[in-house]
Amino acid sequence: MTHEQAGLYTKHGAQVPLQGVEVTGELLGGHARVRVRQRYRNDEKRPVEAVYVFPLPSDGTLSAFSMTCAGRRVEGVVKEREEAFRTYDNAITDGHGAALLDEERRNVFTAQVGNLLPGEETVVEVEFLQAVTAEEGSVRWMLPTLVAPRYIPGKPTGDRTAHGREEPTSQVPDADRITPPVGAVSYGLRMDLLVDLGREVVVESPSHAITVTREEGSRVRVGFSRGEVSLDRDLVLSLRSPDNSAVFTPLVTHRKGGDGPGTFALTVVPDLLGMASAPPKQEVVFAVDVSGSMDGESLPQAQAALRLCLRHLREGDRFNIIAFESGFTTFQPQPVPFSQRTLEQADQWVAALRPLGGTELLAPMKAAVQAVPDGVVVLLTDGQVGNESEILQAVLADRKSARVYSFGIGTNVSDVLLRDMAKQTGGAVEFIHPGERIDDKVVAQFSRALAPRVSELEVRFDGVECSELAPAELPPLIDGVPWTLLGRYAAPGTGTVTLRGRSGREPFSLTVRVDLPSVSDRPAVEKLWAAERIRSWESAQLTGRRAESMKQRIIDLAVAHQIVTQYTSFVVVEERTGERRTSEQAETRVVPVNAPAGWAMFGAQKAEDMRNASVGGSSQGMPAPGAASAGPQRPAIRMRRTAAAPGAAAPPPPPAPAYRSAPAPKEFEAVERDRLEMREQSKSSKKKGGFLSGIFNGASAPEPMPADGFAEEESVMSHGAVPAADALDHDDAILEGAPSVASESHASAEDLLRRQLANGLWDGSGAGSEPVRQARATALALLTLLREGITSNHPLHGAQVKKAVEALLALASNLGGDAEVAELALGVAWLASAGPRTRGRIEQAAQPLAGLSGRLGNEVALREHVDTLAAR
Repeated sequence: MTHEQAGLYTKHGAQVPLQGVEVTGELLGGHARVRVRQRYRNDEKRPVEAVYVFPLPSDGTLSAFSMTCAGRRVEGVVKEREEAFRTYDNAITDGHGAALLDEERRNVFTAQVGNLLPGEETVVEVEFLQAVTAEEGSVRWMLPTLVAPRYIPGKPTGDRTAHGREEPTSQVPDADRITPPVGAVSYGLRMDLLVDLGREVVVESPSHAITVTREEGSRVRVGFSRGEVSLDRDLVLSLRSPDNSAVFTPLVTHRKGGDGPGTFALTVVPDLLGMASAPPKQEVVFAVDVSGSMDGESLPQAQAALRLCLRHLREGDRFNIIAFESGFTTFQPQPVPFSQRTLEQADQWVAALRPLGGTELLAPMKAAVQAVPDGVVVLLTDGQVGNESEILQAVLADRKSARVYSFGIGTNVSDVLLRDMAKQTGGAVEFIHPGERIDDKVVAQFSRALAPRVSELEVRFDGVECSELAPAELPPLIDGVPWTLLGRYAAPGTGTVTLRGRSGREPFSLTVRVDLPSVSDRPAVEKLWAAERIRSWESAQLTGRRAESMKQRIIDLAVAHQIVTQYTSFVVVEERTGERRTSEQAETRVVPVNAPAGWAMFGAQKAEDMRNASVGGSSQGMPAPGAASAGPQRPAIRMRRTAAAPGAAAPPPPPAPAYRSAPAPKEFEAVERDRLEMREQSKSSKKKGGFLSGIFNGASAPEPMPADGFAEEESVMSHGAVPAADALDHDDAILEGAPSVASESHASAEDLLRRQLANGLWDGSGAGSEPVRQARATALALLTLLREGITSNHPLHGAQVKKAVEALLALASNLGGDAEVAELALGVAWLASAGPRTRGRIEQAAQPLAGLSGRLGNEVALREHVDTLAAR
């Protein structure tokens, strides 16, 4: 980006010195090594200090920091946080150049670059490492690009130490350190990433239009199609093997040789299918964020995911829904049994939800965990809250064995709280960026929730001596989910690692052979081990002298391995002489950030409405785009609170008329250009049902959302409530150009699905025992759905098909020797299912049925066979 293109000024007329950001690095098998370069230029006539608050992945480990100015590169060092600041401050006061990097939260950092000289360019480079593992043969890699506005609860304390929009409060004492000003931003982002997972991969992006250039072997280079893009949304890359095989390395080590210790990272993907049993009945509370930050694209995504989640419940499960913003309301006063009637009522209630107010997450999460202390809580939110630690501690205090499964929704998700709740409750987290398949994410989450798991894990080493393991508290093994253990080994050797635990009442043991070499050059493993060890120490709830001792232990390890933590910072000093050494005090320039893409609250009218609705209390200060500020003097924009009594059951919010999405503000014009380029790129994925554009109720189905998540300006989406009898109409306008009104055949499929029992079967009539009648009726219902193209892969109804398949599998042994009905039931179940595991179970159940088992591998012959059986 040239200087002329980057003319950006604060409202006081001072130029913003940040010229652009570039991300480079390597995504390799086992880990990612990524560098974020920030380019600054001072076009004023006096020295300035730039202050830039920016995000990095919360699971990343900062590994290097440097500053390049006047052609000289200077490497940074990690020091205790206050010592690092004193080093920086003294250097600036003495006229030298310096840069400081502080961790505010695990995903929020502040770069201060001091004494930028007039007419001079300075490049600051931040390097971080991430562990990279695959699930189902694919890797999802995400880089956040801006620190989005957060909900800040509590009373202002006024004890300010930084330049953020918000005042520190009693609940968020560092609010001024995590709320950069929002303005019209013209600096952009470039990318040059090398991907090499050791085999051929397909690289795609739901967030940006990208170019993929194949190089030697399995290496590919990835960049943006337009060269430079706005820093207004998470960068998301999807990497998968064409054959869906695993793309990770089971054992990675580092050892310099000699007598020193080595470091290892062991990853296993447990296959626990043989331990699967009928899952117990569950109590589930869904907590869905309907705050102002979900306005725009995020709330429809959350509603779509929630409707799919509901369809994964089973007969005998109990559920409730909490919708929260400044207050919260519940679908029912207490969890209710899952049935077709309660499903339709819940659909209607969810469809009527509207965004309003602040993200007051503490009270609804406490209510959810208290309602199902031994159950499951499913949270759908963008995670933009300031009091993350307070919420986490409340959840952990009120739960017994409840697990939290989260969906991070939208273009800008704060992931720290979601990851921490998942890790410390044994749950999981999925992220849904506009353009990604919602159904895949929901299926993955519920598969984990119901999957066999091994807890109470212990690890034993034979033949090798290993210690200082991380994480200190071993997480459970979950079927099909990668599990990683890091540690140190005293000497090279070959041996075994044995994991022992329990799955319910059943004992479990897994032994893995390991070869720990005398010399290995993977230094990233050592830093990842140290970072994981520090995270384990940080999560320890210690007080008094032990807490101080733990703090010092964290500082010592972080300094030894040069890792930034809440107690340590990177600092770099450029010693200057002669004319380059300044004598006047540098003025501070605070760099504004973009308005988040897809947040409807940042339209001009929205900003004005928010100002008019301001009544004080908790805030999520969000100035209108274009109102960039150089400092803390901007007044906060206070979010409006609702009068809903916390926890009180309430009818659904009143329906609203259909609305047209407003034209994008000027600062989103670049994004719109990007969107147009992506339309051609996204057509093929749309034809595969890539986005659930037709999942909502209304008089017409909207056009599918483009892959970058921006709706066409003239598209219409109706979010009003509808009668329960019509609650599932128009759900399948998935493909581009699909009719807005369901066809007669589609209507018959919808009617058939409404008659499905909560246990997954259909009622039958005629001769035979009840199991025989139900098996035949269910097989005929599935056959009808198959003819309409509805299988277990269907974006919305796939969950109901899967329930029917599982019910038929459970029923197969109770058909009283009626081989024809058994063949019909299992044959249709095989055709309706898609997963290799489910089909394998069907094939095993069909072995005694000679007329069926030989046809299961031949779909044409199988279809003819089941059609013949169905006609009898």
